[in-house]
Amino acid sequence: MALSEALSLFGDRWALLVVREAALGVRRFTELQQTTGAPRTVLSDRLRRLVTAGVLEPREYVLPGARPRQEYVLTDAGRDLLPVLAAFSDWAARHLADDRPADVTYRHAGCGGHVGAHLVCDCGAEITHGDRLVASVLREGTP
Repeated sequence: MALSEALSLFGDRWALLVVREAALGVRRFTELQQTTGAPRTVLSDRLRRLVTAGVLEPREYVLPGARPRQEYVLTDAGRDLLPVLAAFSDWAARHLADDRPADVTYRHAGCGGHVGAHLVCDCGAEITHGDRLVASVLREGTP
């Protein structure tokens, strides 16, 4: 999938907020609507798109005396978005900081330490702000 396709899937606030909430254990439609603040029609659309893309998987559940409903759990593809969410959180803390605390911080369950996103080369070197980063871009019509 090209970056442009990923941006079309996650290019608005609602899709990534749904992924964040699912990662935090919020799985049911009414809970997702409450925690994200998304309008019903928007949330329905984002859930459908995220299921179609393989980011979320619907699972049926039944409350006593009620009809079957769907809850949504992250797939491996959905869990692979956690570094993206951590990177957004880190960026917001650095560049949009104000007096409010961060709404979500990512911590290692083992020690409680902060978990952030970092660029790491295949050779194991961590890429820092001062390092030169080169991107190879494949465009249509170029060999």
